[in-house]
This record gives sequence, C-alpha cells and structure tokens, in this order.
Amino acid sequence: MHLFRSLLIASLGFLFLLPAGADASPPVKIALWGMQSTEETQGQNAAIAEFNRRHPNIRVSLLSMGGGMDPQKLMTAIAGGAPPDVIYQDRFTIGDWASRDAFMPLDDLLKADPGQIRQKDYYNACWQEAVYKGQLFAIPYGTDDRALYYNRTAFREVGLDPDRPPRTWSELEQMALRLTKKAPDGSFRRIGFIPNYGNSWLYLYAWQMNAEFMDPSGRKCTMNTPAAVKALDFMTHMYDAMGGTERVKAFEASFQTAELDPFFIGKVAMCTNGNWQLANIARFAPGLDFAVAPAPVPDDRYFRRHPFSAKDPQFVTWAGGFSLAIPRGVKHPKESWEFVKWMNSTDAWLIMSKAQKAYNEMKGRTYVPNLSASQRINNAVFAAYAPRSERLSKALRLFIDMMPAARFRPVTFVGQRLWDEHVRAFDLAIRHKATSEEALAEGQRVVQKELDKVFQRGQYPLLSPLVPLAVGLLAVLGLIAYIVFIVRKSGRIGQLMRAEAFAGYLFASPWLLGFLLFTLGPILASIVLSFCDYDVLHPARFVGLANFGQILSPAGDRPLVMRSITNVAFLSVVGIPLGMVTGLSIAMLLNAKTKGMSSYRTAYYLPSIVPVVASGILWIWLLNPEYGLINAAWRGSIGSWFGISAPTWLASEA
Repeated sequence: MHLFRSLLIASLGFLFLLPAGADASPPVKIALWGMQSTEETQGQNAAIAEFNRRHPNIRVSLLSMGGGMDPQKLMTAIAGGAPPDVIYQDRFTIGDWASRDAFMPLDDLLKADPGQIRQKDYYNACWQEAVYKGQLFAIPYGTDDRALYYNRTAFREVGLDPDRPPRTWSELEQMALRLTKKAPDGSFRRIGFIPNYGNSWLYLYAWQMNAEFMDPSGRKCTMNTPAAVKALDFMTHMYDAMGGTERVKAFEASFQTAELDPFFIGKVAMCTNGNWQLANIARFAPGLDFAVAPAPVPDDRYFRRHPFSAKDPQFVTWAGGFSLAIPRGVKHPKESWEFVKWMNSTDAWLIMSKAQKAYNEMKGRTYVPNLSASQRINNAVFAAYAPRSERLSKALRLFIDMMPAARFRPVTFVGQRLWDEHVRAFDLAIRHKATSEEALAEGQRVVQKELDKVFQRGQYPLLSPLVPLAVGLLAVLGLIAYIVFIVRKSGRIGQLMRAEAFAGYLFASPWLLGFLLFTLGPILASIVLSFCDYDVLHPARFVGLANFGQILSPAGDRPLVMRSITNVAFLSVVGIPLGMVTGLSIAMLLNAKTKGMSSYRTAYYLPSIVPVVASGILWIWLLNPEYGLINAAWRGSIGSWFGISAPTWLASEA
C-alpha cells in the first residue's frame, strides 16, 4: 500500500510538471550576417557567447554571408521577406541601403532606451556616416583611420632624422627620392613612397586640399573641382617622380603579404596605411624599427607648431569601418536591438579584448586592440589592454588621437558608384590616359547621371500590376493560339494519334510548365521592366522609352553599348570560327603519320592535364617583372650587354 501511494504521488507530480516544461518558450533565434567566425576571432566569439549567457531567452547564430560580402543575397533576403535579424555592414554603404528602405531607422529605439548608446560617445565621422536624411540607420561598431608609417632604419641609412618624418608634400617627395634605391638596370631595390600603396586613395589627398566629392544637399557630385584636380595632379606627379606608373606597378607586382610584407622587409620605406597594420607588425615583424606620423599635407596647409601634435587641425585622416544595422521586416526587432546594444557596450569590448589577448599570447603574439567607433570604449580598452611595446602603444595612441577630426566618405545612395569612379579617375590620370581634370570630369558625369535618375524617379507613374498580368495572359493566349494553328494545319487526325499526342504532351508537361514559369516568365518580366525604373526593393515606375534613349544617346551609354556590340560581333564572326578552324587544323596535323608524332602529341596535350591554378602560378612566376625567371635571364644578358630594361610583362597594359 505504501509503495502504491508513492507511485501515485510521483505520477501526479510528473503530470503537473509536464505541462510546465512543455509550455516553456524556446529562445528567440537571432541571425547575424556579415561577421566572420574563425580561429582568429576569439574575442568576437567570446562577446557573442557572453551575450547568449546573459540573455537565455535569445540565441545568436553567426552566419558569414550577406552584407558587404554578398549584397545580392542581402537584397534578395530583404525583398523576399526573410532578412537576417542583424547585419554587420560597411558604414559607407549605409546611405545606399537606407535609400532603398532596406534598413530600419533606429531613432525610436534609441529614444525609448537612452543611456546605453549616446551620440556624444561616438566619433563624429563614425556617427554621421550612419545617418541618412536626418535618421540613424545603423550603430557604428568598429572604426579605423590612416596615418604615415615610416621605416626608421631606412631613414638612418640615407642620413635622415628618424624622429623627423615628412610633414608636407614637398618634404615627402624629397625624402622618398632619397630613400629610393635602384639596381644598375633601373629596377627597384627599395622605393621611398608609393602614393596609393597601403590605404589612402584620392579621398585622403583631396580632403587634405579641403575638397569634397558631394555638395551638402547630396544632389550634386563635386568630384571635378580645382582642389581635387590639384590633389590628383600631386599623386600623378609622385608616380612620375618614382619612375613612372608602369615601373612602380611592376615593382608592386612582386609584393607579398604576412612576413614578406614589403614595408616589413624594407622594400617600401614609407606608406600611408590604417591602424590595423599595427596588429600585423606585432605578429609578423615585432622587431621592426618603425614609427607613425600624420600623413603629410600640402605645403600651403602646413604651419609649424611647437610642440608638434597629431591633434593639429592642419593634419587630415579619414575613417572607415563597419556598423550594426537591423533590416526591415525582421521578426524580432527588440531582441535584435538588445544584441546591437550589447556589442556596442564597454563590457562587450573588454570581454572581447581579454579573450583575444589571451589567444594571441597563447600563440606567442602581442595583442593590439582594434578601434571602436566609441571614444568611451577606446579609452577603457586602451587603459586596460594597451600594447606593452612602446612603439606599438605610441602608434596606437596617435591613431586614437586623430579620430575626433577624421573625415568620412559622403553618405549617399551612389556611394559605391562614387567610389568606383574616383578609383577609375585616379587610374586614368596616373597612367596619363587623361588629365586629372578630364578624368574627374568624366567620373563626375557618371555619378551625376545616377543622382539625376533617382531624383527624377518621382515624376514617373507607378507601374500598374495589371500590366504584367495582361502581358502574361496575352503571351499564354498567343502560345495556345499557335498550338491550335499547328494542330489544324496538320489536318485531321485519328483517335489513336490524338491519344498519342495527349500522352506526349502529358509527359512533356513538367518541362513545359518549367519553361512557362522559369524561362518564358522571366523573359516577359524583363521586357516589361525594360520600360520601367526598378531596383527590386521599390515598386516599378513606368518610364516609357527613357531607358532605350539613355543607351542610344551619344551623351549616355551609346559608346559603351557600341563597344559591347563590336566585341560580341568580333567574337561571333572571327573569334569562334578562328578557334574552331585552328583546333580542327591542329587535330588533323597531330593525326598525321609522321616520325616522332607521339612526342608532339604528348607535348601538346601536357598542358591539358596541368591544373589551371598551377599553370597560372607558373606563368605569373615566369613573367613577374621583378623576380620572374625570364626577366632574371634578361638582366643577366640583354640588360647587362646592351643596357635595355627588361619588359614589365603582366604589369604593362600593352
């Protein structure tokens, strides 16, 4: 009886407990896109793990996809109603995504939850780069800025003061020429300075001239200004002074990474680069005698101050970095916001730094903290985890000190186009394919065309959903009419033939259905959208023949379209037939009965069994202008006998 009572009580207790366990809500899953999770990201992983521990009702899963890595996937996910909950996004693209209504504005969340994230704690460049049309669309996360790295040992070798880096453009040129060392055949042993090696770009030089690439309204591109032209002229002049763009690019082709970084091994004496390079120095070149200083400025901008300070307003840097944003349409915005707040907290960054420092020390490396977009976080992390090395610590402090006055790229929906055109203008100018003014004017024209297109979008009517339906219906009816016409044209058919035709169409129906949905459907959609302005995330607007007018206009895309048509025509008329004739001719020759043909066949077929990657690396090694086998033999024979410089091969456009 006692045993029966015990079993009964236990069973009732189990029944009472079961519903409680069954009703317990599972944790909310948050998908984070864009961050990498590798062995080298122990700090980041520790911060995410701590968030999961402190928030048992939330689980963050990190997926290294979308965002800056694959914007097409992110756009597809948002348009399809299945976006990630949080996106780790390059800040300079925030304006573009915000203009498409792809990200949530965070102002309301910020107002409802003050204290954790405060604008005054953030560097102005970082915060403003995440603002579009007065609304905040992302919370700045990490940041970076740029300064001049220089090799103190190389300075001593040529009699320069290792404690006195160049501060003006003219000083930079003079020191770069003294630091450059060449071999008798004219090839570089060491180059003093390469204007765009590292991470400076035209942006930095133009900002040093107080140039801007967009006007304050965001409606006008201002790439082509006298100040920007002067900046690009200086970059071009420096390439010419160093020996010409082709020679410099040929030397750059020999550059390696990691332990063989050209700055680490003395092949480059000075370069403009970001604070992230400090971690690479700590890991790969801990004994390097280097220093960091603000990037040199135009002569008329510099005025002497004592004592010298990186905080002087005369010096310019620019900041980039990533941010955390919440896409539109997420199912758990509150939980997403909790995670964004945590990752931008001092606690998270200290946990991150502690874990990453422990990992680095386990590997025998010095830990150099990354920069946060928050001044408050940087001060806390630097106080606790500044590098023990005086050189590294002093350099990191300089990067932090320069951040309050950092410049940032224009916040605009044409940010990527602006970047592409500014790089293209730089390349055209330094190769003397156009003057600086011509190159910048062409880039400005392309960007302005994109701006005008978007700002004029509102004048076009929205495309009625009945139009694509009508087009699709007409296409289906036309197909049915065509089938009926073919059947009638074939004459009277018997019952057996009709049954066979029905069976045939039945068996072919999966393909026919797939063709209608996945081939004919997209073809018709493309035809309809060719008369529209459409960017996937916004409703299509009917523009009539405007798109065709743009591609056919001499001032529009006609030159590019004609070049594309010419290339396709050449490939069709000459390239493909010539390739077929050549291949057939070689096959017939190899089939001839000639003495030693088996050796010829083996030699001809051998490249086919060599992996493509191995073949590519082999040819790059042979044709490398600096250390390639061909040029090494050239310098030992033709170069030494006749004094003719070796060709630059793959580094030469010709």
